[in-house]
Amino acid sequence: MLEFGTDGVRGVANVELTPELVLALGRSAARVLGGGRWGVGRDTRRSGSLLEAAFAAGLASEGVDVVSLGVAPTPEVAWWSALEGAPAAMVSASHNPFPDNGIKLFSAGGRKLADEAEERLEAELRRLTRRGNGHDPLTPPPVGAAVGTVTSRPPHQGYGAAVAASIEGRRLDGLRVVLDCANGAASVVAPEVFRALGAEVELLHCMPDGTNINHECGSTHPAALQVAVHRAGADAGVAFDGDADRVLLVDGTGRLVDGDHIIAICAIDLESRGRLADSTVVVTVMTNLGFRQGMADRGIHVVDTRVGDRYVLEALEAGGFSLGGEQSGHVIFRELATTGDGLLTAVQALDVVIRSGRPLGMLADEAMTRLPQVLRNVRVDGSAADQIVAGLAGEIAEVEAELGRNGRVLVRPSGTEPLVRVMVEAPTETAADAAASRLVAAAEALSSR
Repeated sequence: MLEFGTDGVRGVANVELTPELVLALGRSAARVLGGGRWGVGRDTRRSGSLLEAAFAAGLASEGVDVVSLGVAPTPEVAWWSALEGAPAAMVSASHNPFPDNGIKLFSAGGRKLADEAEERLEAELRRLTRRGNGHDPLTPPPVGAAVGTVTSRPPHQGYGAAVAASIEGRRLDGLRVVLDCANGAASVVAPEVFRALGAEVELLHCMPDGTNINHECGSTHPAALQVAVHRAGADAGVAFDGDADRVLLVDGTGRLVDGDHIIAICAIDLESRGRLADSTVVVTVMTNLGFRQGMADRGIHVVDTRVGDRYVLEALEAGGFSLGGEQSGHVIFRELATTGDGLLTAVQALDVVIRSGRPLGMLADEAMTRLPQVLRNVRVDGSAADQIVAGLAGEIAEVEAELGRNGRVLVRPSGTEPLVRVMVEAPTETAADAAASRLVAAAEALSSR
């Protein structure tokens, strides 16, 4: 049985993530999370309607009324959940290839599940699947009028307007933007929002066919967007992933502006307007050292969390902070959304461009200077990942001592795969690469024992 990772459950659709398993997950979710009404959305994968139907059937079999949100970005599903005060689910594998799919769950109010809720959900799912997905004989199933219904609502009803309203009546008039929607869930609503705000829009990868989501496009493959922005003479490019909960930008020269730069630009802008709560921004341990240095130069405090945007949100809420996110482009404006929202983030960042009167690339350069960063993965027996990381402590300490204050090392088990992830930042690419190679070799030696 699949287990929950840092962002829900994922697997190959119809092989690992079967309709039977998803139906049982829907029933388990109804029992553990409650709620008489749920929303369910999906991205553009071919398997999305199949798995949405299975999950909705599981909910309805437990007496829950289901609102099908259709093809919608993950943040729209969270927005609906917050607006309606009801739990919700998103059928999506985010940036994964199209044969994969997954289920992301939101508790009533639009927040991702806490670890404790996921553990209870996993336990109930195991119990159901062991019993062949049958109802407990001591608890008769709903019948007649007690069975849940499944209805639909108009696509993107209210969500696009809410995103546009987030810049408080300002507009993006005169801005030329290329949108790469990854042939995913943002393919309709993102162009609508940018055009409504007055931007001149050129579209790229906005024609989903069920199999082309994330295929050599979007935030995981931005090269085509970089070329298109430069060729069109556009002011900026916007690259979403398949479910549009993350975004990367491209400046007018075709240079990539990643999540670290986006967060830095927005943090500095919010601080200048007295809107960055406690002059603090929340990021994960993967965020570049150059970001930390840039924030320190402006008196902005940085709080670190584990990798995963739900941990960023937990820290934002615990501290009452306004802004946080990940290098990958998950950015959370806590006062505007309950989860990472690629469309909202793009609108917010480009609003800074308009108000400042300076190009995106200039804002990125002023905000921070990225240190060379090398990322390596070491495949291991999943159960041994923690032990291998612990066994590297001495080697890590030696590398950190050699790099000093101008470098950083992070070695951690993957939250989703049987990997040990090695990250090194250093003043030069050569130094970072050499240090990473040294740690990878040590990890491989431990793994082979």
